[in-house]
Amino acid sequence: MLFFTQCFGAVLDLIHLRFQHYKAKRVFSAAGQLVCVVNPTHSLKYVSNRHAVGQTSTEQGSLHSHHPLETVHDPQLIPCMCPLFSCQWEGHVEVVVSHLRQTHRINILHGAEIVFLATDMHLPAPTDWIIMHSCLGHYFLLVIRKQEKYEGHPQFFATMMLIGTPTQADNFTYRLELNRNQRRLKWEATPRSVLECVDSVISDGDCLVLNTSLAQLFSDNGSLAIGIAITASKVHAAEAEM
Repeated sequence: MLFFTQCFGAVLDLIHLRFQHYKAKRVFSAAGQLVCVVNPTHSLKYVSNRHAVGQTSTEQGSLHSHHPLETVHDPQLIPCMCPLFSCQWEGHVEVVVSHLRQTHRINILHGAEIVFLATDMHLPAPTDWIIMHSCLGHYFLLVIRKQEKYEGHPQFFATMMLIGTPTQADNFTYRLELNRNQRRLKWEATPRSVLECVDSVISDGDCLVLNTSLAQLFSDNGSLAIGIAITASKVHAAEAEM
């Protein structure tokens, strides 16, 4: 009976979660917006052991391609942009998208306006929700991070970064919008380049920042829906038309 009760409870939780996702998709789809349900990534503490086992074979397999005897570091190489994973990969910005998609299975969403539905917001920090966004001929990386900036006080940080150079990033504007229970919160800014690193963007506070109480105000049963819109600057839009 105890086993049956536990299994039945798990099934009910799963059905409830699926219902919430369906309800969110139905609401936003009615508004003509594409909804992407994003689960949190594993914390580094859950993958550190796995990485330790595979690090030796990874290093051996990459010796022939990563300057094994050179001490001069190529300034154009950037580290892996997938947060909370101890990934030793480095590469040029042109191959970041393929690395994130093939190695870390990061999904790509297409469209100028989408809804990012982050699940399980109650999980302890550090936790990340990430997705790639293809729009206006470029790829963007959306990161939501739950992190304790002060001990015992977790906060949520949301930012959009262009997978490109800072000069290219200056041609765009992104907007993050939370809308629930007759309350609306917007953040609009120029995206930062992935060359500047997600950690530096969060430490600078150049992103949407929510404390726990504010995140709960906009969340629905542990899921937080963030509307995303990307627009090009007038100069860039004129060049594209030409």
